[in-house]
Amino acid sequence: MSAENKSTEKISFFARPAVQSILASLLCIVFGLLIGYIALLFINAKGATEAIITIIKNYFTYPTKAAALKYFGNTLVKAAPLLMCALSIQFCYQAGLFNIGAAGQYVAGAGASLFCALKLGLPWYVCLIAAFVAGGIFGVVVGILKAYLNVNEVISGIMLNWIGLYTVNMLLSGVKETASPYTVTLASTNKAAVLPSIGLEKFFSNNKYVTIAIPLAILIAVLLKVILSMTVFGYEIKATGIAKDAAKYSGMKEKRNIILTLFIGGALAGLGAAFLYLTGYEQWSVTQSSVPGMGFNGIAATFLGGLDPIGTIFASYFIQHITSGGSYLDKNIYPSQISDFISAIIIYLCGFVLFFKYFLNSRIRNKKNNAEGGNK
Repeated sequence: MSAENKSTEKISFFARPAVQSILASLLCIVFGLLIGYIALLFINAKGATEAIITIIKNYFTYPTKAAALKYFGNTLVKAAPLLMCALSIQFCYQAGLFNIGAAGQYVAGAGASLFCALKLGLPWYVCLIAAFVAGGIFGVVVGILKAYLNVNEVISGIMLNWIGLYTVNMLLSGVKETASPYTVTLASTNKAAVLPSIGLEKFFSNNKYVTIAIPLAILIAVLLKVILSMTVFGYEIKATGIAKDAAKYSGMKEKRNIILTLFIGGALAGLGAAFLYLTGYEQWSVTQSSVPGMGFNGIAATFLGGLDPIGTIFASYFIQHITSGGSYLDKNIYPSQISDFISAIIIYLCGFVLFFKYFLNSRIRNKKNNAEGGNK
C-alpha cells in the first residue's frame, strides 16, 4: 500500500462520527479525572493519589474475588436505572428537548411501582407497567405545556420534579416501617413483586439483586437505537429536533411528536426507577426532601455517551462505577461526593465535544486538501 493510500485511510478513519465521539468521550473522562485529582490534592495532598485510584478501582479495592464480584453486581444494579434515565434524556434530546424532568419522572415511577407492590400486592410485571405509565404521564404533562403553550420544558420539568417527590412521599407513607421513614421491605411483603433473577447468583457471589433489569435496560437501549436509526418515526423525531418549523411545513405533526417523545422519555425514566426498587436493593424514604440524583446523573451519561443509545450503555456504567467508587474513600478526609464532582466536570467538558469535533474535522479537511494539492 502506498504512503498516499495509508494517509487517506488514516484520515477517513478519524473522520468517522463514531470514532470522533469515542475520542471526545475519552478526553472528557481523562480531563474529568485529572481535575478531580487536583481537587483531591487541594483537600489533602498526601492521600490524593490513593483516593483517585480508589474511585477508579471501585469494587476492585476488595482483596478477594468473591467480594469484588458481589459488589460488581451492585454496580450493575445501580447502572441499569441510570442507563434508563440517560436514555430518557437522550431520546428527548433527539427531538430538541432537554428533559431535565427525568428526575421527577423517575420519582413517579418509583412511587407507582412501590405502591402497586407494597399496597396493592401486585406482581412485578404489573408494577413495571405502572411505573412506565406514571413516568409517561409526567412526561406528557411537560409535552402538552411545551407543544400547545410553548412553556419551556426545563421550567415545567423542574417544577414537576418537586411535585412528584412530595406526592410520592405522601403516597408511600402508608406502607412505611413503623420505626423508620423507609418503606417496608419488598421481599418480606410481596415476593411476587421482586424482579426475577437472571440465574447468575453464583457468579456474583450470591448477589440476589442482580435481576432481569440489567439485560432489559441494555435491550431497550438497542431497541431505541433501531427506532432512531431505521424507522420513519425516528426520522420524524430527529427532524423535529433539527428544525421544528420545517418538520411542520413538510407535513409532520410536530406537536404530536413532542408529546409522544416526552411520554416515551418519561416512561423510560419511570421504568428505570422500577428496575431499582423492585430488586429490593433500596427502600424509599418518605421523609426525603431532595430529588434522587439518578435523573440528574443521567445527563452526564447521556452526553458522555455521545448522544447515542449504544454509547450511553458504556457511559452509564462508567458514571455509576466512579460514583460507587467514591463511597470507598476515607470519609474523615475526603467527601464521597468527590465522584459526583468528577461527573459534573465531565458534563461540563462534554459541552466542548462539538468544538473538539469541529477542530478535528478542520484538521482532516486541511490534510485532505493538502494531499489533493500534492497529487496535482
